[in-house]
Amino acid sequence: MQLALLIAGLALTGVVAGILAGLLGVGGGIVIVPVLYHVFSGLGIDEAVRMHLAVGTSLATIVATSMRSIRAHQQKGAVDTILLKQLAPPIIAGVLGGSLIAGVVGGGALMAVFASVAMIVAVHMAFGREEWRIADHFPTGVTRAVIGGVVGSISVLMGIGGGTLGVPILSLYNIPIHRAVGTAAGFGLIIAVPGTLAMMASGWGAPGLPPFSLGYVNLIGFALIVPTTILAAPWGAGIAHAISRPALRRAFAVFLALTSVRMILDLM
Repeated sequence: MQLALLIAGLALTGVVAGILAGLLGVGGGIVIVPVLYHVFSGLGIDEAVRMHLAVGTSLATIVATSMRSIRAHQQKGAVDTILLKQLAPPIIAGVLGGSLIAGVVGGGALMAVFASVAMIVAVHMAFGREEWRIADHFPTGVTRAVIGGVVGSISVLMGIGGGTLGVPILSLYNIPIHRAVGTAAGFGLIIAVPGTLAMMASGWGAPGLPPFSLGYVNLIGFALIVPTTILAAPWGAGIAHAISRPALRRAFAVFLALTSVRMILDLM
């Protein structure tokens, strides 16, 4: 029975993530992690591994979905490959540092990181404007390296790809929105591959894991979420054409804010 409920819950997670990704153009991780967390909670999976498992499984799904996304954006010429290559080393360094932290801290710390950043993203989606700018061009040198490192470390701690943090950051530095989305899709693959391997290694043999888990990556979750997310994304895109985009952004902001508050309450 537990296995059947796990399969049903994970398939539903992929559908919800795909619809919201299609509706709002956000990466699946920002949806997958909280939904997985609540699914795992409902199934009674050990609290000690619950958040780690949500983060690791989400990162694994991003490996597959980001490759598909990058190809689509490259075909439209929307990926800044030069900037992506320059940011790759600091992003990877940030991922490795964040992975080390994720492997040693408790689930409560990961929840606190996710809840804090989710609330910031919620405020940005509710009140931010696409025309806001910090500078006319993306910084170079140390500042560029710091941005890459921060994106990599926070993303791997949250189990998300590059879109949630990368798109608003690139946009604030005057990179056109379509190019920002395409380039940030590349962040996802750079983050997810080493992040997934690290979560597998750090969770290897951990007690309390559900069936078919490699460390903190649940293989059933990966197998179900990837195809259902890809299947459901066009449904969300279709709905988006019938609904006001600002209204959708505010609705998703409410979802993230409530998720953040729920996680904070769980920590108390």
